[in-house]
Amino acid sequence: MALVTRRDSQTPVRYARDPFALARELFGWDGFTADRAAATYVPAFEVKEREDAFVLRADLPGVKEADLDISLHNGVLTVAGSRTAEQKQEGEAYYVYERQYGSFSRSLSLPDSADGDKVDAKLADGVLTVTIGKRVEAKPRKIGLRHD
Repeated sequence: MALVTRRDSQTPVRYARDPFALARELFGWDGFTADRAAATYVPAFEVKEREDAFVLRADLPGVKEADLDISLHNGVLTVAGSRTAEQKQEGEAYYVYERQYGSFSRSLSLPDSADGDKVDAKLADGVLTVTIGKRVEAKPRKIGLRHD
């Protein structure tokens, strides 16, 4: 794409008229157009290990319990769901449209020490918490010394 420059500078005419044109071109970003396709929804996850369990937390604001599917199969925990966009109403105009909508799916392989029969999931205040207990033999235990 060829750019025409103004006579008094090296600034392309398109960029001189619209200072955000360069940002939109380079980054594919346009915060002022509501007609653009919404970005893919990718919720943030964290997984930590405690002495007795593995704990997965995911930020899922706006995701309804009915739109969430959590499954465990062959040692793989899968969290899938969707967050739907609000319907645009007649007479409304968006000036900034940055929220993400759509479907997501995240699969995590669990270690052999995870007990698939001890899984608990809770969705509260937009945060999903999944707790997977550890097998008894996987938990550390103290070995006492024998006195002869």
